[in-house]
Amino acid sequence: MKTTKLFVATLAALISAASYGQSVDEIVDKHVAAMGGMDKIKGVTTIVTERSLAVQGMEIPNKTTIVVGKAVRNESTVMGNSMVQVVDGTSGWMIRPTMMGGTGEPEDMPAEQVKQQISSMDPFGGLVGYKEKGNTVELIGKEKQDKKDVYHLKVTSKDGQVTDQFLDAETYLLSKLKVSMNGQEGEIDLSDYKEVDGLKFANTMDITNPQMGAMSFITSKIVVNSKVDDSIFKRPVK
Repeated sequence: MKTTKLFVATLAALISAASYGQSVDEIVDKHVAAMGGMDKIKGVTTIVTERSLAVQGMEIPNKTTIVVGKAVRNESTVMGNSMVQVVDGTSGWMIRPTMMGGTGEPEDMPAEQVKQQISSMDPFGGLVGYKEKGNTVELIGKEKQDKKDVYHLKVTSKDGQVTDQFLDAETYLLSKLKVSMNGQEGEIDLSDYKEVDGLKFANTMDITNPQMGAMSFITSKIVVNSKVDDSIFKRPVK
């Protein structure tokens, strides 16, 4: 009886694996290749992205400067007021205009927000080189999303942050992310991939969050490996 149960369990596992068709590493390898390849990715030191944010009927210009693995700065202009968010290493600061509950002066960034921003220092995501980063990846299965086949992967970072990532089964590019935003589940849809210096970047990001509603980022310019002045990450002194 035990032998029969073991045989049935093994057979079920094999059938389940066969239904996915590919292993986690095979899918991740194709994802990395679709983005431009590991050599290209590892050669990136900085990325500067200019976008416009459409939210609540407003168009807000946004600029993100990333020194890969070290620092990130987000800056926007809202109705003539500057909003800045910076994480340098493991600490962060920000400037919020009074219309958004701030003082217009530099202030400490909350620890949970710092944790979220640190992940953006890795612009290529937790799947790329996931073993080196200490992340774990689980293949949930192959699903339908907007009438397209996608691979659903659950990524857990070494510090315990979990994201559900969905790769287009045809292109192997990321099409959707499900993440926790300020304690609530949010979704990010990525589309309109374009090539810059041999690398693929999503030019449109549609974000849905129960607290903030819907908003869209449309990319106008991406510059890879430009020189970045480290002083932009330093907290201004009053």
